Amino acid sequence: MKKNFVEELRWRGLLHNIMPGTEEQLQKESTSAYIGFDPTADSLHIGSLVQIILLMHLQKSGHKPIALVGGATGMIGDPSGKSNERNLLDEETLAKNIKGVKQTLERFIDFSGAVVNSAEMVNNYDWMKNLSFLDFARDIGKHITVNYMMAKDSVKNRINAESKEGMSFTEFTYQLVQGYDFLHLYSNKNCKLQIGGSDQWGNITTGTELIRRKVQGKAYALTSPLVTKADGTKFGKTEGGNIWLDTKRTSPYKFYQYWLNASDVDAENYIKIFTFLDQDTVEKLIQEHKEAPHLRLLQKKVGEEVTTMCHGQEAYENAVKASQILFGRSTADDLKTLDEQTFLDVFEGVPQAEIQKSDLASGIDIVDALNEKSGFLKSNGEARRALKENSISVNKEKVKDDFVLGSKDLIADKFVLLQRGKRNYFLLKAV
Repeated sequence: MKKNFVEELRWRGLLHNIMPGTEEQLQKESTSAYIGFDPTADSLHIGSLVQIILLMHLQKSGHKPIALVGGATGMIGDPSGKSNERNLLDEETLAKNIKGVKQTLERFIDFSGAVVNSAEMVNNYDWMKNLSFLDFARDIGKHITVNYMMAKDSVKNRINAESKEGMSFTEFTYQLVQGYDFLHLYSNKNCKLQIGGSDQWGNITTGTELIRRKVQGKAYALTSPLVTKADGTKFGKTEGGNIWLDTKRTSPYKFYQYWLNASDVDAENYIKIFTFLDQDTVEKLIQEHKEAPHLRLLQKKVGEEVTTMCHGQEAYENAVKASQILFGRSTADDLKTLDEQTFLDVFEGVPQAEIQKSDLASGIDIVDALNEKSGFLKSNGEARRALKENSISVNKEKVKDDFVLGSKDLIADKFVLLQRGKRNYFLLKAV
């Protein structure tokens, strides 16, 4: 017996609004449903992860997911939840972004064609590119009144007295264009349901209304809440910017750290939203966490589940290993397993100095490395005292005053990690 899709979303806190009759339709038969993805970059970030997970739940429940990449709508810009006009994208950038979004989605959803409810990917540019303005105005525009469009929050918020920017005609038409997408998929793919974030409700219901008026059809709408953080900061953002699903943009280490650093309140939400653990397991984990919050069981479990889902088991294990380097008992061998990006992420903010590779090849006396070559310690005397106290490590291994630094000590063929005591780090970068 397949899971009840709506029920699954309900207990996970993933259900915000649902049109009457939607749950009955999904229980009655296998139903095609779509979610739109905005190609504003060549990778999706974790802000899109909820929508991806909704499609995964949909497929697991026996329904057919359709992922729509907005090649046409990317040229217009969605006003929902925005206060300013969005920059429009050219065709070349769009094509690159669409390719990246497709590659990301294929890691999570089965598009193989091997299952009955295999997912499908569509690009709305394919059916919009040949549609003239006159055709659109005549065949689509006449079915939806300006009064109806003006009543949407996404429009009202932009044209009220407090709004300085106003709203262009281009963005005003967005909900009609998205509505046309739904009509097209309804008519050509028998797609009866559109899913999106809560800020999309207005756009989605314009689509159901267009289907009703244009072809006398019955379509449905479902939205999920927008994920927020308990401290009021934006979900999926750090000081360094977005947390991306592409490892070239965000390393698995940094990705894992994001979930590990979640507050207790947020981790309790994340374990429901971003994992596929069943309800009993989740409730048990929440209870265990409350009994010993200092162990951060929830954060670790969320980090494990989401990192494994997005990047695989090996990447997760490497991220854990990297996380332990600053605080655990790691060795030079552990350090040497790190790639350059992960190494830099782990030691982000650690002071650095450059040394010549040729000097390393000849060998550098440890006292010179600590003082003259790096400025890590203020004088040769301080360096010698620290060595005598046995408080200096090179690449996590204690060294004496007779140690000579050489090319063999390079990590990722570029770095040497100096350390005094437990927490005082310094990087030498070979150039």
